[in-house]
This record gives sequence, C-alpha cells and structure tokens, in this order.
Amino acid sequence: MTEKKRVLVVDDEPDMTLVIKKRLEKEGFLTEVAYNGNEAIDKVHANPPDAIVLDVMMPEMDGYEVCDQLKNDEKYENIPILMLTAVADHVGSTRYSHYDGKSMEADDYVPKGPDSTEEIVEGVKRLLA
Repeated sequence: MTEKKRVLVVDDEPDMTLVIKKRLEKEGFLTEVAYNGNEAIDKVHANPPDAIVLDVMMPEMDGYEVCDQLKNDEKYENIPILMLTAVADHVGSTRYSHYDGKSMEADDYVPKGPDSTEEIVEGVKRLLA
C-alpha cells in the first residue's frame, strides 16, 4: 500500500482554501492549510509536505517570497510548488503577473479562479508523479 501524499494549501481566502482542500482530499491526498506566507513557512519547517499549492497574493509574506525562501533552502528546495494567481496572463507589468511567477523557481503555475479546482488537482498530480 502506498502512503498518501501530503499537500500544504496556502491561501488567504478561506473559501478557496476549503474548496481546494476538499477536492484534494477527494483524490486521496492528505492536506493541511495555511492562511498566509509566515504560517506556510512555519508549517513547512515543522513537517515538510510532499507538495505545496501556493497563492501569490497574500498579506504579510506573498507567495513569491515563500517560494523564494523554500527554493533557496537545501532542506526544502525539492518540494514541488504549484503557484496560483488571479492576475490575468495578459497583465505583464505587475509583481503578481504570470511572467513573474514563471521567473520564480515555482514548479508550475495555474491561474486562480472559481473553475480552476480541477486544474489545481491535475497540477498537483503532475508534480507528484
């Protein structure tokens, strides 16, 4: 029997976090949640997950800062990170654009929206395959 993979879902929107968490659990993943970047870093340090679903725009510490910290720490650099953002692809001039996300060391990127849950689940599956 294979051990269930653990996924940390990080988003400051409780409703979105709950939807992603429930959908991942339906697919057989164990999930934990964090509602900001500082909490995410603390949870990774306490018990590193197998993958992270990470919102970009959050208070205190945004997703880019979280990604940067983890990918530049040899203890956590191999944890796959799927970044989410609600900023449209065609907006290339903000800190939170798709292009900035790709320039980070995130492993994958999914636009965040009400219909993106399946894409998030498929992204997590790809990263853990």
